[in-house]
Amino acid sequence: MPRAIVLRAAGTNADVELCRAFELAGASVDLEHLGHVVREPGMLARYDLVAFAGGFSFGDDVASGRIFAARVRHGLWDAMRDAAERGCPMIGVCNGFQILVQSGLLPGPRAGGGWAREAVVQDRVALCDNVVPRYHDTWARVEFVEGSACVWTRDIDRAAPRETLMLPCAHGEGRFTCRSPEVLRELEDAGQVAIRYVDNFNGSEGAVAGICDASGRILGLMPHPERYLDWNRHPFFTRLDAATRTGPTPGLRMFMSAVEAASRVGAA
Repeated sequence: MPRAIVLRAAGTNADVELCRAFELAGASVDLEHLGHVVREPGMLARYDLVAFAGGFSFGDDVASGRIFAARVRHGLWDAMRDAAERGCPMIGVCNGFQILVQSGLLPGPRAGGGWAREAVVQDRVALCDNVVPRYHDTWARVEFVEGSACVWTRDIDRAAPRETLMLPCAHGEGRFTCRSPEVLRELEDAGQVAIRYVDNFNGSEGAVAGICDASGRILGLMPHPERYLDWNRHPFFTRLDAATRTGPTPGLRMFMSAVEAASRVGAA
């Protein structure tokens, strides 16, 4: 059975949901404080999946995810690089996405590039204040991009009724931006844009809701798939056709795909 680790800190508030997501997807899971892992970075070698939870880590002092990301970059970089190089799927949700971007784990190295620190810790993308600068708590229709390299989204039924292809969102600083239009085109060409908003309520460039690294194994997204593990969490699930409400939800399917990918790496 693959093992997952969920990292938390003061202010994290979506860690329990992430643990449940991995358990339902078939993995065992440990919830660990960031400080513990920084003191013992070698422990990451025991895990097949890594997750950065949502919330307001360290109160989002300075900027959202900034302190958590700095501790990852300065205390865990070698361990995270090793995990990435051995094919460990990772996910960062909402505040976790902000952490992945600010630590340099996303967008990651260009295809064929290595994980040397100087090659990947670059400010190519950022997550900024929503175009309407306030906190948005809503369910948003999303598009799981066809042809994306992302292993987390590859098993989503893109032909499912559009009202089921939704994810809950809760953020004030989720507007995806790139240093230049060329960066966005590069990500699109490399299959690193994994999820887009249909209505783009926060004004993200290219309507981007989530990106992955070039390998497709590290995913960051602002919506919360871990809050859509059961059909009765859908905002109007009683109005969905009964046949539609069968099988895994899109949120759970994402974690199942990653656990399956981790299982193949472990068996190799």
